[in-house]
Amino acid sequence: MPHPHLTVAVVCLMDKKVLMVNEIDNGINCWNQPAGHVEQGEDLLTAAKREALEETGYSVEITGIQAIYQGIHGTSGTHYLRVCFRAVALEQLTETLDPDILSAQWLDLDDLRAGHYQLRSELTRQTLEDSGDAPIYPVNLIHDLHPGDAQ
Repeated sequence: MPHPHLTVAVVCLMDKKVLMVNEIDNGINCWNQPAGHVEQGEDLLTAAKREALEETGYSVEITGIQAIYQGIHGTSGTHYLRVCFRAVALEQLTETLDPDILSAQWLDLDDLRAGHYQLRSELTRQTLEDSGDAPIYPVNLIHDLHPGDAQ
């Protein structure tokens, strides 16, 4: 039986705009927060910073945890567990993006919420809905265990 995919997402807000990536998912041109899989041995914060940089070209500072989402992708049937972080974009370090990313843009949050853009999934939509009013939890809720500690 396949396991859920552990992913991270990064919400960067600035002046009522949110940093989004344009990509093709199952043949559909859509928008998503910078997001991706946690690699083997990688901690969640490192994964979030890496995904933001790879997909947007921006270095980010993680400021908190927005929420943890889970859901089944409507087209692929893949089960995702998504840890969503709030972050501040610090500096655009590169314009070279992941090959799967068509572009990274600052989009108006109200336009995204109003459905003016095709979103990748319900997880993407809910993350945007929560991004204005959701409480932000401290990242020290995440406790890293050292090798041999996990059972």
